[in-house]
Amino acid sequence: MHMSGQKLIHETRENVWKALNSPEILRNCIPGCQSLEKTSETEMQAVAAIRVGPVSAKFGGRVSLSELNEPISYRITGEGQGGVAGFAKGEAFIQLEDVEGGTMLTYTVDAQVGGKLAQLGGRLIDATAKKMSEAFFEKFALEIRRQYHGEGAATEGGASAVPPAPLPQASPGVAVGVSPLAQPPLAEPAGSYRMAFLATLVLALVFGFLWLTSRQGGVPQLAATAPLSPEFGAAVQLILVAAVGYLFGRLSDR
Repeated sequence: MHMSGQKLIHETRENVWKALNSPEILRNCIPGCQSLEKTSETEMQAVAAIRVGPVSAKFGGRVSLSELNEPISYRITGEGQGGVAGFAKGEAFIQLEDVEGGTMLTYTVDAQVGGKLAQLGGRLIDATAKKMSEAFFEKFALEIRRQYHGEGAATEGGASAVPPAPLPQASPGVAVGVSPLAQPPLAEPAGSYRMAFLATLVLALVFGFLWLTSRQGGVPQLAATAPLSPEFGAAVQLILVAAVGYLFGRLSDR
């Protein structure tokens, strides 16, 4: 497979060169790239997941740089293995030229694929490679602006940061951010807490009676038709504890 092209990047040649040698920027720009680590001044290790037609694979490989002529040109050579999906290897030559409006990046690529990938046909592989190339350069331009000019700060998922939603406007008589339901409760009339406690206690005693009779064999009609589980007994105990706690809490408030 042979591919070549040019791309105008609105940035100085020095910054484009730095970006092309930055593992962080390349990792964010290469479609499907999961990791890219620099192991030496001229070598990197990469893992990328790609899909070509019906074939999906995760490739792991090494990339090396040679013929470095900073900041004008260099050659990049790489080889990756994708298991049963096949393999890919090739090289590319990159040239950078100062032009009006930025830097012209010219590239030529020669690559070879094998395994299942090779069975897909040249047209599909070429179309996928072209699409990935366009995606790379589009993201590359964004990453350069973010890196050197602080524009379009990217989030972890690669999208631009979304500004927080504006606070709701205050309505007459209602404070912003405060729900009407959160208003302080009205004062309870004297003796209401006693009635609430008594009602809770009565319910607890009734449920407790049903539970005990079912456990001890009393009131056979209830035990036969609606047997109560130990979990029900635990619930009764919780109700009793809550009722007692409610009473003591109210008494301490007074």
